[in-house]
Amino acid sequence: MAGSATQRLWWSRAARADVLIRGARVIDPANRLDDVLDVHVAKGRVAGLGSGLEVPDDTPVREADGCLLLPGLVDLHAHLREPGGEEAEDISSGTAAAAAGGYVAVFAMANTDPVIDNAGLLEGLSQRAQSEAVVPVGFHAAVTIGQKGEQLTEMVELSDYGVVAFSDDGVPLPNANALRRALQYAKVTGRHIAVHAEDRSLTRGGVMHEGAVSARLGLGGMPSIGESVEVERAVEVAAYEDARLHVCHVSTAASVEHVARAKAAGAPVTAEVCPHHLVLDDEAVVSLDPNVKMSPPLRSEADRAALVSALADGTIDCVATDHAPHCPDDKEVPFEEAPFGVIGLETALPVLYGILVRDGDLDPGVLVQRMSSTPAKIAGISRPSISEGSDADLCLFDPDHAWMLDRGTVRSRSWNSPWWGMELRGRAVLTVAAGRVVWDLHA
Repeated sequence: MAGSATQRLWWSRAARADVLIRGARVIDPANRLDDVLDVHVAKGRVAGLGSGLEVPDDTPVREADGCLLLPGLVDLHAHLREPGGEEAEDISSGTAAAAAGGYVAVFAMANTDPVIDNAGLLEGLSQRAQSEAVVPVGFHAAVTIGQKGEQLTEMVELSDYGVVAFSDDGVPLPNANALRRALQYAKVTGRHIAVHAEDRSLTRGGVMHEGAVSARLGLGGMPSIGESVEVERAVEVAAYEDARLHVCHVSTAASVEHVARAKAAGAPVTAEVCPHHLVLDDEAVVSLDPNVKMSPPLRSEADRAALVSALADGTIDCVATDHAPHCPDDKEVPFEEAPFGVIGLETALPVLYGILVRDGDLDPGVLVQRMSSTPAKIAGISRPSISEGSDADLCLFDPDHAWMLDRGTVRSRSWNSPWWGMELRGRAVLTVAAGRVVWDLHA
C-alpha cells in the first residue's frame, strides 16, 4: 500500500496470509459490494470472491457467518508518541492497537519530542517502523521548525522522503500569513497542510466546552467560536491559494458550515471528525472523568448531531481517531489538571457501528467509506479494496461480539479511553494488513 511516487508507509515484514473467509457479509462501497460471499486470500492477495470457492485442501478456513468483511480502516490522525513519549505509546504498541481496531494503515502526527521536522529524524523513525510496525505506518512532518510558528520546515526534502502531509497539530499556526506561506510551499510538494484550528485567545484557560454544562460545573469554557473562526479563516486562505487544506478534528456546527461553503465554492478542502465527537456531548463531562477531556472538547448535542449529518452527506470527508495516549498517572488527577486527549484506535469502529449504525443514523457502507477509502485517498495511498488481485487489507468485524476495554484487552500502553470499563458491542476479530494477518482475536 505504499504511494506510487514515493513510499509513504513503512512496516515490518512477515509471512503472507493464506485463508478462506467463508460466509461473511462483504461491504466494499468503492466496489459496489454488499453481499454474503466467500473471500479467498492466497499469498497475501485476494485470490477469489464468490460462493463455494474451490481452494487448496490445506487452506485455513475462517467461518464468518454473521460477520462483516470490510476493507481495512485507515487513520489519518494518530499520536504514537515516538520519539520522546514512549512510556505512553510507541510505534510497536500503537500499531498493535490499530491492528486490533481493524486498521491497516495509520499516520502519526509530528508533535513528538523532538518534533518531527527534519529528514534525519524521519529516517530513524521509518527504520524503527520497518522492524516494529504491526500495521503500515506513515508520518506527518511539522509545518514549522519545532512547531514554533516561525520558520517553515524543508517541505520538499521531507515530501521526497515520504511524509504524508504537514501539520503543527497540537499547536495552531499563529496567523493567516503563516498558513498562507505554508500552503504555498506545500503546494509545490503535492502534499496538504492539516490544521489544528483554534484561536487560543478565546480558548485559553478552558477545560471543556463553554455552555450550560460548564456553567453548572463551574469549569472554564472553550467556546465553539474558538474553533470556527479559525476554520473560516483557514478555508478562505486555502481557497485563495487554491492549495490543499485538511481540517483536523472538526467539532462544531459552525465549522461544518464553513467547510461546506468552501467546498461549494470549489476550494480543495477536506475535513475529519473524531469518534468521540460523533457519539458524546458535553453532558458526559458531568462525571468529571478525565478520560472525557480532550481538545477540541465534547460540544453541545446540537453540534454532535450536525457532525453526524455532515459525515453522512460527505461534508466531513472521513473519521480520524486523534488517538492521544497518556500514561495512566497523568490522567489520574482532578479533571481541571488532566491533560487533553483520549485513545481511540481499538474502539473507533465498535463505537461508531454499535451506536450510529445500529441507531439508523449512519448507513454501514457510508461509515466504511469514511473510515477506509476516503482517508486513503486523502493520504495519497492505494485504497484498501476487496477485489480479486488486490493486496489483502481487510477487517473482519463481528457486530454482535460483546466485550470490555480494560487491562486484559487493551493493546495500547495507555488507558485514557471514554469507554474504559464499559461493555462495547462489535469488535474486529481478524485484521489482514499488507497481506499479513496482524490481528486474530481467536488465535
